[in-house]
Amino acid sequence: MATWLYRLGLGAYRRRRLVLAAWLAVLAGAVCALVVVGGKLDNEFTIPGSESQRAQDTMAEDFPAAAGTSAQIVFTAPEGTRITDPRATQGIQRTLAAAQDAPQVAAVIPPDRAGTVTPDGRTALAQVNYDVTRSGLDDGSLDALEETTRAAEEAGLEVSVGGQAYGNGVLTPTVLELLGVVVALAVLALTFGSLLAAGMPLLTAFVGIGTGLAGLLAVSSGVTVSSTALSLALMLGLAVGIDYALFVLSRHRAQLARGMEPRESAGRAVGTAGSAVVFAGTTVVIALVGLAVVRIPFLTVMGLSAAATVLIAVLVAVTLLPALFGLAGARLAPRPGSRAARRAAASAGGEEAGKVMGRRWARLVTRRPLLIVVGAVAALVTLALPAADLRLALPDNGTAAHGTSQRETYDTVGEAFGPGFNGPLLVLVEADSPGEAGQGQAAAVAGRLQELPGVVKVGQPQYAAESGRAVIQVVPEGGPQDESTQDLVDAVRDDAPAVERETGAAVSVTGTTAIGIDVSDRLSSSLLPFAAVVVGLCLVLLLLVFRSLVVPVKATVGFLLSVAASFGAVVAVFQWGWLADALDVARTGPVVSFLPIVLMAVLFGLAMDYEVFLVSGMREEWVRTGRAKDAVVDGAGHASRVVTAAALIMFFVFASFVTTEDAIVKPIAFSLAFGVLVDAFVVRMTLVPAVLAMVGRGAWWLPRGLDRLLPDLDIEGARLHEPDRAEPARPLTEINAGSG
Repeated sequence: MATWLYRLGLGAYRRRRLVLAAWLAVLAGAVCALVVVGGKLDNEFTIPGSESQRAQDTMAEDFPAAAGTSAQIVFTAPEGTRITDPRATQGIQRTLAAAQDAPQVAAVIPPDRAGTVTPDGRTALAQVNYDVTRSGLDDGSLDALEETTRAAEEAGLEVSVGGQAYGNGVLTPTVLELLGVVVALAVLALTFGSLLAAGMPLLTAFVGIGTGLAGLLAVSSGVTVSSTALSLALMLGLAVGIDYALFVLSRHRAQLARGMEPRESAGRAVGTAGSAVVFAGTTVVIALVGLAVVRIPFLTVMGLSAAATVLIAVLVAVTLLPALFGLAGARLAPRPGSRAARRAAASAGGEEAGKVMGRRWARLVTRRPLLIVVGAVAALVTLALPAADLRLALPDNGTAAHGTSQRETYDTVGEAFGPGFNGPLLVLVEADSPGEAGQGQAAAVAGRLQELPGVVKVGQPQYAAESGRAVIQVVPEGGPQDESTQDLVDAVRDDAPAVERETGAAVSVTGTTAIGIDVSDRLSSSLLPFAAVVVGLCLVLLLLVFRSLVVPVKATVGFLLSVAASFGAVVAVFQWGWLADALDVARTGPVVSFLPIVLMAVLFGLAMDYEVFLVSGMREEWVRTGRAKDAVVDGAGHASRVVTAAALIMFFVFASFVTTEDAIVKPIAFSLAFGVLVDAFVVRMTLVPAVLAMVGRGAWWLPRGLDRLLPDLDIEGARLHEPDRAEPARPLTEINAGSG
């Protein structure tokens, strides 16, 4: 691999203008495709094959208004008045009449018909049904519905509009989200001591992100793409795009500082650091593509979208970046005598090597390795303890930002009528015969539902005489994310066979709340199998790369500790409420159901990224010197500065997205930021050298039979050191003179 990438880097360097033009053409093509075909994001959650989804699809045939999405209009009279007062009544009637004429509205159910007026007469709830799903709503439909409330407001009523038709909007990066880029630039400037070098990873990352996001939005015209998929692709593409370029660029500058000719250095940087980038990117891509095994469409698209941006970041790092090296020439080399040049000499093992902070840290953790291992593992296990209380659910309007219309409606409905009115269940009844007999069966099912514990209200069956189907709205006692609501769904399903025997009608539960419960259940059941696949993949890949038994096992255990600690931190903040106010968490409660799988997929690739860059330096020293402990210290000293910079950049990029009000993106960004911080500094920089120092020479042992069977991937680029591979290096002074 290293030899092939070496040639690719040389080719990109020589044909730099052609490579640059090709990437600009790809970016322009993606943008043009977006402009021509457009695109629309779809935040609808579906789960093909589940009972709730089958019932929803069947219900749409006879009851399109019930199968579509719905909105709520809440009217609240001032203190001392009632909504039944003549002026208030007229305002409500005018509003509901206007709502009936609003775009795409199929039916409006007034409060008196729905029986949703509070006993004190101050609050009333009307329901607006659409015959399309939330993703099928036109851009201005909800705005038009909100405009209809003016008549009620003029009558002195407080009015808010919300309901299931309102979901998470598209994440628009603000100044706070873009702060991560500014911090990344500062870290790069401190790392390289050069604005030219610091700006290069940002430039290549922006090219990769622009290409990936424009292409993703373009294909969203024909493929269901959620705003969360777009947000994850943006976060991940920005983070790995900068990091991958950082790894290759740092190797290139170190080689230039030692006097290597720029063209040869570009090829070697791509062949060595580029090999690790390709390996790390491949692991991320494989893990993200693996989300397809869960068989939930929106999660599959999310994984594929993020994987595409990572793949683009890898291609940019091994093609566009060496082309930019060619344009910059020797100007990327640190000035002789500068601090950056001394760092390069230190990374090469020169006389300044003993002053490297990473080397000092490695010596510290390898001096008492057993104590360090016990302490680090104890700290990670302690952080992971809250994970035992992990609960999963899909977000609802109760997690929307304070001050939004849907959040005000959600809170008002919950306080006035009870939390169950924010997430009613729909029960589909399929009678064994149409006509009056079927209507009687539907009525019998409604009576049976009323007897179940946890049911607050059962609506009148909506009956289709021709098909013998009916829809019954059931209001649970708890909210959409409460365990009692899930218990009620399970109770209805468990009771369905007995109901069919007694009434002759088949019963199934659907609706947004039931679909959300089914999505969370499938994700929960898929978590362990997915974890087993990721762990197995980790062991195999690291076995191939490092040709060792200890390194893969140690890396896998460290990865699991990082994931567990991240789960624990998420539970402590988003379920228990620790630091919730500081992080502006809208509401504590169950964690978004697909966070664990997404976190495992992304953190797996990032952990392997740092593992490869750190341990490959140690293995290179071990092969060269044969001194196990010195190899650990020297290897850590060589890689620590770059790994630290990469981890800090990734942390700040993810952390900047924690400021968003999006109830899905915020916990995902927090978990990734926390996971990167723990994995890079506690696991890779501390636990890894301590364990390898404890094991000593055994860390690099591999049975001879297995050694002969495994292919040699040459991630470290050992073959590039052969005499016929490299070009003669010229003195740095000569290079600088020639470039001027």
